[in-house]
Amino acid sequence: MTENKNIPKPSSFEVVKENSNYLRGTIQESLNDPLTGAIRADDQLLIKFHGTYQQQDRDVDIERKHQKLEPLYSFLIRVRVPGGVTTAQQWLAMDSLSSQYADHTLKLTTRQAFQFHGVFKRNLKKTIKEINKSLLDTLAACGDVNRNVMCSANPFESTVHAEVAEDAKRISAHLTPQTNAYHEIWLDGKLMEGGEKEEEPLYGKTYLPRKFKIAIAIPPRNDTDVLSNDLGFIAIVENGQLIGYNLAVGGGMAFTFGNNSTYPRVANVVGYLTKDKIVEVAEAVLIFQRDHGNRSERKNARLKYTIDRLGLEFFRTEIDRIKGIRLEPVKPYEFITLGDKFGWSKGDNELWHFGVFVEGGKLADRNGYQAKTALREIALVHEGTFILTGNQNVVIAQVTEKQKPLIDALLKKYKVVKAESQSALRQNSIACAALPFCGLAFAEAERYLPFLITKIDKILELEGIQHIPISIRMTGCPNGCGRPFLSEIGLVGKAPGKYNLYLGAGFTGDRLNKLYKEMLSEDQILEALAPIFHDFALHKLDEEHFGDFVIRKEYVKATTAGLNFHE
Repeated sequence: MTENKNIPKPSSFEVVKENSNYLRGTIQESLNDPLTGAIRADDQLLIKFHGTYQQQDRDVDIERKHQKLEPLYSFLIRVRVPGGVTTAQQWLAMDSLSSQYADHTLKLTTRQAFQFHGVFKRNLKKTIKEINKSLLDTLAACGDVNRNVMCSANPFESTVHAEVAEDAKRISAHLTPQTNAYHEIWLDGKLMEGGEKEEEPLYGKTYLPRKFKIAIAIPPRNDTDVLSNDLGFIAIVENGQLIGYNLAVGGGMAFTFGNNSTYPRVANVVGYLTKDKIVEVAEAVLIFQRDHGNRSERKNARLKYTIDRLGLEFFRTEIDRIKGIRLEPVKPYEFITLGDKFGWSKGDNELWHFGVFVEGGKLADRNGYQAKTALREIALVHEGTFILTGNQNVVIAQVTEKQKPLIDALLKKYKVVKAESQSALRQNSIACAALPFCGLAFAEAERYLPFLITKIDKILELEGIQHIPISIRMTGCPNGCGRPFLSEIGLVGKAPGKYNLYLGAGFTGDRLNKLYKEMLSEDQILEALAPIFHDFALHKLDEEHFGDFVIRKEYVKATTAGLNFHE
Protein backbone atom coordinates (compact mmCIF):
# COMPACT_ATOMS: atom_id res chain seq x y z
CA MET A 1 0.00 0.00 0.00
CA THR A 2 1.48 3.37 -1.04
CA GLU A 3 1.67 6.15 1.52
CA ASN A 4 -0.59 9.11 0.78
CA LYS A 5 1.86 12.00 0.66
CA ASN A 6 -0.93 14.58 0.84
CA ILE A 7 -1.73 13.65 4.45
CA PRO A 8 0.67 15.50 6.80
CA LYS A 9 2.65 13.29 9.14
CA PRO A 10 1.27 13.47 12.72
CA SER A 11 3.46 15.16 15.31
CA SER A 12 5.47 13.04 17.74
CA PHE A 13 3.02 13.93 20.51
CA GLU A 14 0.17 12.44 18.46
CA VAL A 15 2.18 9.20 18.24
CA VAL A 16 2.73 9.22 22.02
CA LYS A 17 -1.03 9.62 22.61
CA GLU A 18 -1.86 6.92 20.07
CA ASN A 19 0.47 4.44 21.80
CA SER A 20 -0.36 5.45 25.37
CA ASN A 21 -3.21 3.01 25.96
CA TYR A 22 -5.60 5.81 26.84
CA LEU A 23 -3.09 7.93 28.78
CA ARG A 24 -1.42 5.17 30.78
CA GLY A 25 1.95 5.09 29.04
CA THR A 26 4.61 4.03 31.55
CA ILE A 27 3.56 6.58 34.18
CA GLN A 28 3.33 3.94 36.90
CA GLU A 29 6.85 2.69 36.17
CA SER A 30 8.17 6.28 36.14
CA LEU A 31 6.64 6.97 39.54
CA ASN A 32 8.21 3.82 40.95
CA ASP A 33 11.76 4.69 39.77
CA PRO A 34 13.66 5.79 42.92
CA LEU A 35 16.86 6.84 41.08
CA THR A 36 15.55 10.17 39.79
CA GLY A 37 13.10 12.87 40.78
CA ALA A 38 11.98 13.03 37.14
CA ILE A 39 9.77 10.80 35.01
CA ARG A 40 10.31 9.49 31.48
CA ALA A 41 10.09 11.91 28.56
CA ASP A 42 6.89 10.49 27.01
CA ASP A 43 5.25 10.29 30.43
CA GLN A 44 5.96 13.99 30.96
CA LEU A 45 3.57 14.62 28.07
CA LEU A 46 0.94 12.18 29.30
CA ILE A 47 0.79 13.32 32.94
CA LYS A 48 -0.55 16.68 31.77
CA PHE A 49 -3.86 14.94 31.04
CA HIS A 50 -3.83 13.81 34.68
CA GLY A 51 -3.45 17.43 35.85
CA THR A 52 0.27 17.67 36.58
CA TYR A 53 3.45 19.01 34.93
CA GLN A 54 7.07 18.17 35.66
CA GLN A 55 9.06 21.29 36.55
CA GLN A 56 12.34 22.18 38.23
CA ASP A 57 13.44 24.88 40.65
CA ARG A 58 15.49 27.13 38.37
CA ASP A 59 16.65 29.24 41.33
CA VAL A 60 18.98 26.41 42.37
CA ASP A 61 19.99 25.02 38.94
CA ILE A 62 23.55 26.46 38.92
CA GLU A 63 24.34 25.37 42.47
CA ARG A 64 23.10 21.83 41.85
CA LYS A 65 25.08 21.62 38.63
CA HIS A 66 28.25 22.55 40.55
CA GLN A 67 27.44 19.77 43.00
CA LYS A 68 26.95 17.34 40.09
CA LEU A 69 23.33 16.79 41.07
CA GLU A 70 20.39 16.51 38.71
CA PRO A 71 18.02 19.53 38.63
CA LEU A 72 15.64 19.78 41.60
CA TYR A 73 12.65 18.26 39.86
CA SER A 74 9.17 18.70 41.25
CA PHE A 75 5.61 18.83 39.95
CA LEU A 76 2.90 21.40 39.49
CA ILE A 77 -0.56 20.04 40.28
CA ARG A 78 -3.64 21.82 38.99
CA VAL A 79 -6.96 21.14 40.71
CA ARG A 80 -10.03 21.32 38.50
CA VAL A 81 -12.80 23.47 40.02
CA PRO A 82 -15.69 23.91 37.52
CA GLY A 83 -16.98 27.46 37.90
CA GLY A 84 -14.49 28.03 40.72
CA VAL A 85 -16.89 27.04 43.53
CA THR A 86 -15.48 25.13 46.53
CA THR A 87 -16.79 24.32 49.98
CA ALA A 88 -15.10 25.47 53.16
CA GLN A 89 -14.02 21.86 53.77
CA GLN A 90 -12.42 21.69 50.32
CA TRP A 91 -10.63 24.97 50.94
CA LEU A 92 -9.18 23.58 54.16
CA ALA A 93 -8.07 20.43 52.35
CA MET A 94 -6.26 22.45 49.65
CA ASP A 95 -4.64 24.67 52.27
CA SER A 96 -3.40 21.65 54.20
CA LEU A 97 -2.02 19.87 51.13
CA SER A 98 -0.18 23.00 49.97
CA SER A 99 1.66 23.08 53.29
CA GLN A 100 2.17 19.35 53.65
CA TYR A 101 3.39 18.45 50.16
CA ALA A 102 3.93 21.68 48.15
CA ASP A 103 5.82 24.95 48.70
CA HIS A 104 3.43 26.24 51.43
CA THR A 105 1.68 28.64 49.04
CA LEU A 106 -1.65 28.31 47.29
CA LYS A 107 -1.83 29.66 43.74
CA LEU A 108 -5.21 30.76 42.38
CA THR A 109 -5.07 30.53 38.60
CA THR A 110 -6.62 32.62 35.84
CA ARG A 111 -8.91 29.64 35.09
CA GLN A 112 -10.55 29.48 38.53
CA ALA A 113 -8.40 26.56 39.66
CA PHE A 114 -6.07 25.80 42.57
CA GLN A 115 -2.43 25.17 41.74
CA PHE A 116 0.31 23.57 43.85
CA HIS A 117 4.00 24.04 43.08
CA GLY A 118 7.04 22.13 44.31
CA VAL A 119 5.45 18.70 44.87
CA PHE A 120 8.18 16.03 44.76
CA LYS A 121 7.65 12.81 42.84
CA ARG A 122 7.52 10.72 46.00
CA ASN A 123 4.51 12.80 47.15
CA LEU A 124 2.73 13.12 43.82
CA LYS A 125 0.38 10.17 44.13
CA LYS A 126 -0.40 10.91 47.80
CA THR A 127 -1.31 14.51 46.96
CA ILE A 128 -3.59 13.64 44.02
CA LYS A 129 -5.26 10.95 46.09
CA GLU A 130 -5.97 13.44 48.89
CA ILE A 131 -7.33 15.99 46.40
CA ASN A 132 -9.83 13.38 45.21
CA LYS A 133 -10.84 12.62 48.79
CA SER A 134 -12.01 16.24 49.03
CA LEU A 135 -14.32 15.55 46.02
CA LEU A 136 -12.20 17.68 43.72
CA ASP A 137 -9.91 16.19 41.08
CA THR A 138 -7.05 16.94 38.68
CA LEU A 139 -8.21 14.92 35.67
CA ALA A 140 -8.16 17.06 32.49
CA ALA A 141 -6.90 20.13 34.34
CA CYS A 142 -4.16 20.12 31.67
CA GLY A 143 -3.53 18.23 28.40
CA ASP A 144 -5.19 18.03 24.98
CA VAL A 145 -8.72 17.93 26.35
CA ASN A 146 -11.33 20.34 27.60
CA ARG A 147 -9.85 22.13 30.62
CA ASN A 148 -11.55 23.66 33.67
CA VAL A 149 -14.81 25.31 32.57
CA MET A 150 -14.99 28.90 33.79
CA CYS A 151 -18.02 31.01 34.58
CA SER A 152 -18.80 34.44 36.03
CA ALA A 153 -17.52 34.56 39.54
CA ASN A 154 -20.44 34.37 41.93
CA PRO A 155 -23.28 31.86 41.31
CA PHE A 156 -25.04 33.13 44.45
CA GLU A 157 -25.33 36.70 43.18
CA SER A 158 -28.62 35.97 41.38
CA THR A 159 -30.73 33.15 39.96
CA VAL A 160 -29.18 33.83 36.53
CA HIS A 161 -25.69 33.40 37.97
CA ALA A 162 -26.80 30.12 39.57
CA GLU A 163 -28.14 28.81 36.25
CA VAL A 164 -24.93 29.73 34.45
CA ALA A 165 -22.82 28.00 37.12
CA GLU A 166 -24.92 24.87 36.71
CA ASP A 167 -24.38 24.97 32.95
CA ALA A 168 -20.61 25.20 33.51
CA LYS A 169 -20.75 22.07 35.67
CA ARG A 170 -22.85 20.20 33.11
CA ILE A 171 -20.43 21.03 30.29
CA SER A 172 -17.46 20.02 32.44
CA ALA A 173 -19.00 16.67 33.36
CA HIS A 174 -20.05 15.92 29.78
CA LEU A 175 -16.63 16.68 28.28
CA THR A 176 -14.52 14.93 30.93
CA PRO A 177 -12.34 12.10 29.52
CA GLN A 178 -13.64 8.62 30.30
CA THR A 179 -10.32 6.74 30.52
CA ASN A 180 -9.92 4.57 33.58
CA ALA A 181 -6.18 5.34 33.64
CA TYR A 182 -6.58 8.20 36.14
CA HIS A 183 -8.28 5.95 38.72
CA GLU A 184 -5.83 3.10 38.14
CA ILE A 185 -2.68 5.20 38.53
CA TRP A 186 -3.59 7.71 41.23
CA LEU A 187 -6.51 6.20 43.15
CA ASP A 188 -5.61 2.49 43.11
CA GLY A 189 -8.68 1.81 41.00
CA LYS A 190 -9.57 -1.47 39.34
CA LEU A 191 -7.26 -2.45 36.49
CA MET A 192 -8.90 -3.11 33.13
CA GLU A 193 -9.35 -6.85 32.50
CA GLY A 194 -7.90 -8.40 29.33
CA GLY A 195 -11.33 -8.81 27.72
CA GLU A 196 -12.62 -5.35 28.59
CA LYS A 197 -12.63 -2.75 25.86
CA GLU A 198 -11.95 0.83 26.83
CA GLU A 199 -13.36 3.69 24.81
CA GLU A 200 -13.26 7.47 24.72
CA PRO A 201 -16.63 8.18 23.09
CA LEU A 202 -15.87 11.85 22.49
CA TYR A 203 -12.10 12.01 22.29
CA GLY A 204 -10.90 8.77 20.71
CA LYS A 205 -7.39 7.39 21.24
CA THR A 206 -5.57 10.61 20.34
CA TYR A 207 -7.85 13.07 22.17
CA LEU A 208 -7.77 16.65 20.79
CA PRO A 209 -5.00 18.18 18.69
CA ARG A 210 -4.33 20.71 21.48
CA LYS A 211 -5.77 22.09 24.72
CA PHE A 212 -9.36 23.32 24.66
CA LYS A 213 -10.71 26.08 26.92
CA ILE A 214 -14.31 27.06 27.66
CA ALA A 215 -15.70 30.03 29.57
CA ILE A 216 -19.11 31.58 30.21
CA ALA A 217 -19.64 35.27 30.98
CA ILE A 218 -22.66 37.26 32.12
CA PRO A 219 -22.74 40.83 30.72
CA PRO A 220 -21.99 43.51 31.70
CA ARG A 221 -19.05 41.83 33.56
CA ASN A 222 -16.53 39.94 31.47
CA ASP A 223 -14.66 38.51 34.47
CA THR A 224 -13.79 35.28 32.62
CA ASP A 225 -12.19 36.98 29.57
CA VAL A 226 -14.68 34.94 27.57
CA LEU A 227 -13.28 35.94 24.16
CA SER A 228 -9.84 34.54 25.01
CA ASN A 229 -11.21 30.99 25.00
CA ASP A 230 -11.53 28.36 22.27
CA LEU A 231 -15.23 28.30 23.08
CA GLY A 232 -17.16 31.00 24.89
CA PHE A 233 -20.79 31.47 25.88
CA ILE A 234 -22.15 34.97 26.57
CA ALA A 235 -25.31 34.83 28.67
CA ILE A 236 -28.33 36.65 27.26
CA VAL A 237 -30.75 37.82 29.93
CA GLU A 238 -34.19 39.30 29.25
CA ASN A 239 -36.50 40.54 32.02
CA GLY A 240 -34.25 38.95 34.62
CA GLN A 241 -34.42 35.50 32.94
CA LEU A 242 -31.60 33.59 31.24
CA ILE A 243 -32.93 32.81 27.76
CA GLY A 244 -29.79 31.60 25.97
CA TYR A 245 -26.23 32.34 24.95
CA ASN A 246 -24.27 34.00 22.19
CA LEU A 247 -21.61 31.59 20.94
CA ALA A 248 -17.99 32.74 20.57
CA VAL A 249 -15.29 30.56 18.97
CA GLY A 250 -11.60 30.71 18.19
CA GLY A 251 -10.03 32.66 21.04
CA GLY A 252 -6.56 31.89 22.38
CA MET A 253 -3.59 33.80 23.75
CA ALA A 254 -0.39 31.91 22.97
CA PHE A 255 2.14 32.57 20.22
CA THR A 256 5.83 31.82 19.68
CA PHE A 257 8.46 34.54 19.41
CA GLY A 258 9.87 34.66 15.87
CA ASN A 259 7.06 32.56 14.38
CA ASN A 260 4.49 34.86 12.80
CA SER A 261 2.29 31.93 11.77
CA THR A 262 1.38 31.86 15.48
CA TYR A 263 -0.61 34.66 17.09
CA PRO A 264 -3.11 35.44 19.85
CA ARG A 265 -6.70 35.77 18.75
CA VAL A 266 -10.00 37.13 20.06
CA ALA A 267 -12.95 34.79 19.52
CA ASN A 268 -15.59 35.55 16.90
CA VAL A 269 -19.15 35.87 18.19
CA VAL A 270 -20.89 33.72 15.59
CA GLY A 271 -24.50 33.17 16.66
CA TYR A 272 -27.10 32.62 19.35
CA LEU A 273 -28.48 29.42 20.87
CA THR A 274 -31.26 28.77 23.37
CA LYS A 275 -30.08 27.75 26.84
CA ASP A 276 -31.20 24.11 26.49
CA LYS A 277 -28.67 23.61 23.67
CA ILE A 278 -25.50 24.65 25.52
CA VAL A 279 -24.09 21.16 26.23
CA GLU A 280 -24.91 19.91 22.72
CA VAL A 281 -23.20 22.91 21.14
CA ALA A 282 -20.14 22.53 23.39
CA GLU A 283 -19.85 18.90 22.26
CA ALA A 284 -20.31 19.85 18.59
CA VAL A 285 -17.53 22.45 18.73
CA LEU A 286 -15.23 19.97 20.47
CA ILE A 287 -15.94 17.36 17.77
CA PHE A 288 -15.30 19.98 15.05
CA GLN A 289 -11.86 20.68 16.52
CA ARG A 290 -11.15 16.99 17.11
CA ASP A 291 -11.82 16.16 13.47
CA HIS A 292 -10.41 19.25 11.73
CA GLY A 293 -7.63 20.54 14.00
CA ASN A 294 -3.98 20.43 12.90
CA ARG A 295 -2.35 17.24 14.22
CA SER A 296 0.97 17.68 12.44
CA GLU A 297 2.09 21.04 13.87
CA ARG A 298 1.26 21.64 17.53
CA LYS A 299 2.08 25.34 17.31
CA ASN A 300 -0.85 25.70 14.90
CA ALA A 301 -3.18 23.18 16.51
CA ARG A 302 -5.57 25.33 18.56
CA LEU A 303 -9.13 25.96 17.38
CA LYS A 304 -8.24 29.57 16.48
CA TYR A 305 -6.04 28.32 13.63
CA THR A 306 -8.66 25.79 12.51
CA ILE A 307 -11.23 28.62 12.28
CA ASP A 308 -8.89 30.90 10.31
CA ARG A 309 -7.92 28.03 7.98
CA LEU A 310 -11.42 26.72 7.25
CA GLY A 311 -13.59 29.81 7.79
CA LEU A 312 -16.65 30.59 9.88
CA GLU A 313 -19.17 29.51 7.24
CA PHE A 314 -17.67 26.03 7.14
CA PHE A 315 -17.70 26.00 10.95
CA ARG A 316 -21.43 26.85 11.08
CA THR A 317 -22.20 24.19 8.46
CA GLU A 318 -20.31 21.56 10.45
CA ILE A 319 -22.09 22.41 13.73
CA ASP A 320 -25.37 21.92 11.88
CA ARG A 321 -24.14 18.62 10.40
CA ILE A 322 -22.75 17.27 13.69
CA LYS A 323 -25.69 18.15 15.94
CA GLY A 324 -28.41 19.51 13.70
CA ILE A 325 -28.19 22.92 15.37
CA ARG A 326 -28.55 26.07 13.31
CA LEU A 327 -27.29 29.13 15.12
CA GLU A 328 -29.62 32.11 15.26
CA PRO A 329 -28.41 35.71 14.72
CA VAL A 330 -26.27 37.17 17.54
CA LYS A 331 -28.27 38.98 20.21
CA PRO A 332 -27.07 42.38 21.52
CA TYR A 333 -24.96 42.50 24.69
CA GLU A 334 -22.47 44.87 26.31
CA PHE A 335 -19.45 44.35 28.54
CA ILE A 336 -18.24 47.24 30.71
CA THR A 337 -15.42 45.67 32.73
CA LEU A 338 -13.11 42.67 33.10
CA GLY A 339 -12.70 43.17 36.84
CA ASP A 340 -14.06 41.53 39.97
CA LYS A 341 -16.32 42.91 42.68
CA PHE A 342 -14.33 43.59 45.85
CA GLY A 343 -15.49 44.06 49.42
CA TRP A 344 -19.00 43.33 50.70
CA SER A 345 -22.01 42.97 48.41
CA LYS A 346 -25.44 41.39 48.90
CA GLY A 347 -27.01 38.86 46.51
CA ASP A 348 -30.63 38.36 45.54
CA ASN A 349 -31.07 35.81 48.34
CA GLU A 350 -30.04 38.33 51.05
CA LEU A 351 -26.73 36.55 51.73
CA TRP A 352 -23.49 38.55 51.80
CA HIS A 353 -20.35 38.01 49.72
CA PHE A 354 -16.87 39.44 50.25
CA GLY A 355 -14.46 39.79 47.31
CA VAL A 356 -10.84 39.39 48.46
CA PHE A 357 -8.02 40.89 46.40
CA VAL A 358 -5.16 38.37 45.99
CA GLU A 359 -2.19 39.93 44.22
CA GLY A 360 -0.86 37.64 41.50
CA GLY A 361 -3.18 34.91 42.78
CA LYS A 362 -0.57 33.85 45.35
CA LEU A 363 -1.94 33.13 48.82
CA ALA A 364 0.88 33.16 51.34
CA ASP A 365 1.82 34.57 54.72
CA ARG A 366 4.46 37.19 53.99
CA ASN A 367 5.42 40.88 54.24
CA GLY A 368 3.34 41.36 57.38
CA TYR A 369 0.15 40.01 55.77
CA GLN A 370 -1.28 36.63 56.68
CA ALA A 371 -3.63 36.07 53.78
CA LYS A 372 -3.28 32.28 53.72
CA THR A 373 -3.84 31.96 57.46
CA ALA A 374 -6.79 34.38 57.27
CA LEU A 375 -8.62 32.32 54.64
CA ARG A 376 -7.91 29.15 56.63
CA GLU A 377 -9.32 30.63 59.82
CA ILE A 378 -12.37 31.88 57.93
CA ALA A 379 -12.88 28.43 56.36
CA LEU A 380 -12.91 26.89 59.85
CA VAL A 381 -16.03 28.87 60.76
CA HIS A 382 -17.58 29.74 57.39
CA GLU A 383 -20.91 28.06 56.62
CA GLY A 384 -20.97 29.08 52.96
CA THR A 385 -18.59 28.60 50.03
CA PHE A 386 -15.48 30.09 48.44
CA ILE A 387 -15.31 31.08 44.77
CA LEU A 388 -12.08 31.38 42.79
CA THR A 389 -12.28 34.10 40.13
CA GLY A 390 -10.73 34.32 36.67
CA ASN A 391 -8.74 37.32 37.90
CA GLN A 392 -6.92 35.24 40.55
CA ASN A 393 -9.02 36.58 43.43
CA VAL A 394 -11.42 34.81 45.79
CA VAL A 395 -14.96 35.48 46.97
CA ILE A 396 -16.06 34.45 50.46
CA ALA A 397 -19.63 33.64 49.45
CA GLN A 398 -22.97 32.97 51.14
CA VAL A 399 -22.24 34.75 54.42
CA THR A 400 -25.25 35.13 56.67
CA GLU A 401 -26.09 38.38 58.46
CA LYS A 402 -25.19 36.63 61.71
CA GLN A 403 -21.77 35.46 60.44
CA LYS A 404 -20.79 38.71 58.71
CA PRO A 405 -19.26 40.42 61.82
CA LEU A 406 -17.21 37.27 62.56
CA ILE A 407 -15.80 37.12 59.01
CA ASP A 408 -15.13 40.86 59.13
CA ALA A 409 -13.21 40.53 62.39
CA LEU A 410 -11.01 37.75 60.97
CA LEU A 411 -10.24 39.80 57.83
CA LYS A 412 -9.09 42.68 60.04
CA LYS A 413 -7.19 40.49 62.49
CA TYR A 414 -5.02 38.99 59.76
CA LYS A 415 -4.60 42.26 57.84
CA VAL A 416 -6.11 40.96 54.63
CA VAL A 417 -5.39 43.56 51.94
CA LYS A 418 -8.47 45.58 51.15
CA ALA A 419 -8.91 46.12 47.43
CA GLU A 420 -10.09 49.70 47.92
CA SER A 421 -6.75 50.53 49.56
CA GLN A 422 -4.95 49.44 46.38
CA SER A 423 -4.52 51.50 43.23
CA ALA A 424 -6.88 50.94 40.31
CA LEU A 425 -3.91 49.61 38.32
CA ARG A 426 -3.08 47.00 40.98
CA GLN A 427 -6.71 45.94 41.25
CA ASN A 428 -6.70 45.24 37.50
CA SER A 429 -3.42 43.30 37.40
CA ILE A 430 -2.70 39.66 36.56
CA ALA A 431 0.61 37.76 36.62
CA CYS A 432 1.44 34.20 35.66
CA ALA A 433 3.57 32.04 37.97
CA ALA A 434 6.71 32.19 35.75
CA LEU A 435 10.01 31.70 37.62
CA PRO A 436 11.32 29.75 39.42
CA PHE A 437 9.28 26.67 38.48
CA CYS A 438 7.99 27.24 34.94
CA GLY A 439 10.42 25.88 32.36
CA LEU A 440 8.96 28.11 29.63
CA ALA A 441 9.53 31.44 31.41
CA PHE A 442 12.20 33.79 30.06
CA ALA A 443 11.65 36.33 32.85
CA GLU A 444 9.89 36.95 36.18
CA ALA A 445 6.19 37.76 36.43
CA GLU A 446 4.33 36.92 39.66
CA ARG A 447 7.31 37.79 41.89
CA TYR A 448 8.15 41.02 40.05
CA LEU A 449 4.93 42.70 38.87
CA PRO A 450 3.89 44.00 42.33
CA PHE A 451 7.14 45.99 42.60
CA LEU A 452 6.85 47.37 39.08
CA ILE A 453 3.26 48.48 39.73
CA THR A 454 4.44 50.46 42.76
CA LYS A 455 6.78 52.41 40.47
CA ILE A 456 4.18 52.87 37.73
CA ASP A 457 1.66 54.06 40.35
CA LYS A 458 4.00 56.91 41.30
CA ILE A 459 3.88 58.18 37.71
CA LEU A 460 0.08 57.84 37.63
CA GLU A 461 -0.21 59.76 40.92
CA LEU A 462 1.96 62.60 39.59
CA GLU A 463 -0.41 62.86 36.62
CA GLY A 464 -3.51 62.65 38.84
CA ILE A 465 -4.89 59.56 37.06
CA GLN A 466 -4.21 56.85 39.64
CA HIS A 467 -7.98 56.38 40.15
CA ILE A 468 -8.64 55.45 36.49
CA PRO A 469 -8.89 51.67 35.92
CA ILE A 470 -6.15 50.43 33.57
CA SER A 471 -5.54 46.73 33.04
CA ILE A 472 -1.94 45.51 33.28
CA ARG A 473 -0.75 41.92 32.91
CA MET A 474 2.68 40.33 32.96
CA THR A 475 3.83 36.89 31.82
CA GLY A 476 7.24 35.27 31.71
CA CYS A 477 6.78 34.12 28.09
CA PRO A 478 4.35 34.53 25.17
CA ASN A 479 2.32 31.41 25.99
CA GLY A 480 -0.20 33.79 27.48
CA CYS A 481 -1.24 32.05 30.74
CA GLY A 482 -2.02 35.47 32.26
CA ARG A 483 -3.83 36.63 29.08
CA PRO A 484 -1.38 39.55 28.57
CA PHE A 485 -2.53 40.29 25.02
CA LEU A 486 -5.95 41.37 26.29
CA SER A 487 -4.56 43.96 28.72
CA GLU A 488 -4.18 47.66 28.04
CA ILE A 489 -0.57 47.35 29.21
CA GLY A 490 0.92 43.94 28.46
CA LEU A 491 4.44 42.95 29.53
CA VAL A 492 5.80 39.68 28.15
CA GLY A 493 9.18 38.30 29.20
CA LYS A 494 11.75 37.97 26.41
CA ALA A 495 14.94 37.50 28.48
CA PRO A 496 15.92 37.83 32.16
CA GLY A 497 14.86 41.35 33.20
CA LYS A 498 13.70 42.24 29.66
CA TYR A 499 10.10 42.56 28.47
CA ASN A 500 8.19 43.34 25.32
CA LEU A 501 5.65 46.12 25.91
CA TYR A 502 2.21 45.80 24.30
CA LEU A 503 -0.42 48.54 24.28
CA GLY A 504 -3.95 49.15 23.04
CA ALA A 505 -6.19 46.27 24.14
CA GLY A 506 -9.84 46.95 24.89
CA PHE A 507 -10.60 47.33 28.61
CA THR A 508 -13.52 44.91 28.28
CA GLY A 509 -11.58 42.11 26.59
CA ASP A 510 -12.80 42.57 23.01
CA ARG A 511 -9.58 43.73 21.29
CA LEU A 512 -5.97 42.53 21.37
CA ASN A 513 -3.09 44.87 22.09
CA LYS A 514 -0.07 45.36 19.81
CA LEU A 515 3.70 45.43 20.26
CA TYR A 516 4.92 48.93 21.12
CA LYS A 517 8.56 48.37 22.11
CA GLU A 518 10.83 45.34 22.53
CA MET A 519 13.37 44.11 25.07
CA LEU A 520 12.84 46.81 27.69
CA SER A 521 14.46 46.91 31.12
CA GLU A 522 12.52 48.28 34.08
CA ASP A 523 13.87 51.80 33.56
CA GLN A 524 13.01 51.64 29.87
CA ILE A 525 9.45 50.46 30.63
CA LEU A 526 8.91 53.43 32.94
CA GLU A 527 10.51 55.82 30.42
CA ALA A 528 8.25 54.49 27.65
CA LEU A 529 5.05 54.76 29.70
CA ALA A 530 5.61 58.14 31.42
CA PRO A 531 5.03 60.42 28.38
CA ILE A 532 1.99 58.38 27.29
CA PHE A 533 0.44 58.72 30.76
CA HIS A 534 1.14 62.47 30.63
CA ASP A 535 -0.58 62.73 27.25
CA PHE A 536 -3.49 60.61 28.54
CA ALA A 537 -3.93 62.85 31.60
CA LEU A 538 -4.06 65.97 29.43
CA HIS A 539 -6.02 64.76 26.41
CA LYS A 540 -8.22 61.79 27.31
CA LEU A 541 -11.89 62.09 26.36
CA ASP A 542 -14.65 61.63 28.94
CA GLU A 543 -14.92 57.95 29.93
CA GLU A 544 -12.16 57.04 27.43
CA HIS A 545 -10.11 54.01 28.43
CA PHE A 546 -6.32 53.97 28.19
CA GLY A 547 -6.32 51.24 25.52
CA ASP A 548 -8.68 53.24 23.31
CA PHE A 549 -6.65 56.42 23.87
CA VAL A 550 -3.32 54.98 22.67
CA ILE A 551 -5.01 53.85 19.45
CA ARG A 552 -6.75 57.19 18.90
CA LYS A 553 -3.42 58.99 19.41
CA GLU A 554 -1.68 56.44 17.13
CA TYR A 555 0.89 55.11 19.58
CA VAL A 556 -0.09 51.73 18.11
CA LYS A 557 -2.52 50.56 15.44
CA ALA A 558 -5.65 48.67 16.48
CA THR A 559 -5.34 44.90 16.25
CA THR A 560 -8.60 44.07 14.48
CA ALA A 561 -7.90 40.32 14.15
CA GLY A 562 -5.34 37.78 15.26
CA LEU A 563 -3.99 37.59 11.72
CA ASN A 564 -2.83 41.23 11.89
CA PHE A 565 -1.37 41.04 15.41
CA HIS A 566 2.19 41.12 14.03
CA GLU A 567 1.61 43.95 11.51
